[in-house]
Amino acid sequence: MKLIIQIPCFNEERQLPTTLKRLPRQVAGFSVVEWLIIDDGSSDRTVEVAREHGVDHVVRLTNHKGLAAAFQAGLDAGLKLGAEVIVNTDADNQYEGADIPKLVGPIVRGEADMVVGDRQVKTIEEFSAAKKLLQRLGSWVVRHASATAVPDTTSGFRAYNREAALQMHVVSKFTYTLETIIQAGKLEVAIDHVPVRTNPKTRESRLFPSVGAYVRRNALTIFRVWAQYEPLKLFWGGALIIGLPAVALFARFLILFIVHGGRAGHVQSLILGAVLFFGAMLLGALGVIGDLLASQRTLTQRTFERVRRIELQLGIEPSHYEHGDPGRPAARADGGAGTEPDPAERRALEV
Repeated sequence: MKLIIQIPCFNEERQLPTTLKRLPRQVAGFSVVEWLIIDDGSSDRTVEVAREHGVDHVVRLTNHKGLAAAFQAGLDAGLKLGAEVIVNTDADNQYEGADIPKLVGPIVRGEADMVVGDRQVKTIEEFSAAKKLLQRLGSWVVRHASATAVPDTTSGFRAYNREAALQMHVVSKFTYTLETIIQAGKLEVAIDHVPVRTNPKTRESRLFPSVGAYVRRNALTIFRVWAQYEPLKLFWGGALIIGLPAVALFARFLILFIVHGGRAGHVQSLILGAVLFFGAMLLGALGVIGDLLASQRTLTQRTFERVRRIELQLGIEPSHYEHGDPGRPAARADGGAGTEPDPAERRALEV
C-alpha cells in the first residue's frame, strides 16, 4: 500500500523544513510513504526548499488560488500517483507529524474511510476565547448538517482512503475543512476522529489576518455550508421564526376588530403582520429552491467522481505535476505500470 502525505504551501520556505523533518518515512501498514507539496503560486523558494528536503512530488499551481484549490489539486495528484491513502497536513508545522500513524490507524484497520485529527481546541492556549467559541459553533453546525460526530471539524490534519478521496470535490474558494466533512456525511463515508497533538505557533495565520476577519469569514462559511447542504432546515426555520409573529399580529388585529365592532384601528398590526408574512413566504420559497439545487449538486458530484475514475483508468497525469527530482519524468496514475490507454478511449475522454 502507498501512503502520500500532501502539504499545501504558499511562501513556506521558512516553516517547511521543520514540517518535513517531522514527517515519517515509514508507517505501519504501508510499503511506501511519499511526500507531496502543492505550491500555491509561491514567490519564494518553497519548491526548491522542498526538493532539498527530499519531497517526492510537486504540484506547482501557476498562481495563488487559495487553500481550498490547493487541497483539491493535492487530492487529484495523490490519486493519480497511486495513493491508497492520502494524509493532508499544514506547512506551518501546526500538527505533529509523528501522529500520522495514529491518524491513519482506523483506515488501516478497515474501520473508517476518512479520519479527522481532533486538536482538542479547548486546550490550545494560543486560541482566543472568540476563536474557540466560533470553532465550537462551526463544529456544531457541521455535525448537524453532516450527521457526523467529528468534534473538530476545522482541523486540516486528516486522512482519506482512495474511495473517500475520489468522492471529495471542494467548491469553496476559502477553505475545504467544513465542506468535505459535510460531503462525506451526505455520501455516507465512514468518518472517524482521533486525538492529535499540535505544535507551538510558528507564524500568524494567513487565512485570518485578525480575530475580526476570522469571525467574519468563518461565520459566512458556516452560513454558506448550512444553506448549501441543509437549505430546508435553515430557510424554513427562519420562515417559522418570523411567520409565528405574523400570525400573532393578524390574530391581535382580528380580535380587536371583532371586540370593538370594527371601530378599532390597530392597522399597524395588520401592516407589520403582512410584512412578516411575505418575508416568511420568501424564506420558504428559498428553502425549496435550495433543496432542488442541493439535489442537483449531488448529481454533479457523482458525475465528477465517475470522470475521476475514468481518468485513473486511462492513466491521465496529474495537472501541474513535477517530480521531486527534476531529472525524473512525471509519474502516471498507475505508478508507471500497465499499458498505454487505447487511443479511442482517450479521444472519447477528451470529447
